[in-house]
Amino acid sequence: MKIKPGIYKHSKTGKMHRVIGMAVHSETLEPMVVYESLYDNSISKMWVRPACMFEEIVMIEGKRVPRFVFVSDK
Repeated sequence: MKIKPGIYKHSKTGKMHRVIGMAVHSETLEPMVVYESLYDNSISKMWVRPACMFEEIVMIEGKRVPRFVFVSDK
């Protein structure tokens, strides 16, 4: 599983994130996506999420959509 670095929009919130790259969980070897929020976030600026969740199709307002949508390389 490979997630392309760049800017992504979170389908549920509409907020933008920059994918930095991929990492591997040290215990489970699960592929993880490393990304940063491009908006003010008092909890954290940097995030990790299992790649399978990042690419997951979710239900929003009765429609099946990708959790994150690629927007730009920049």
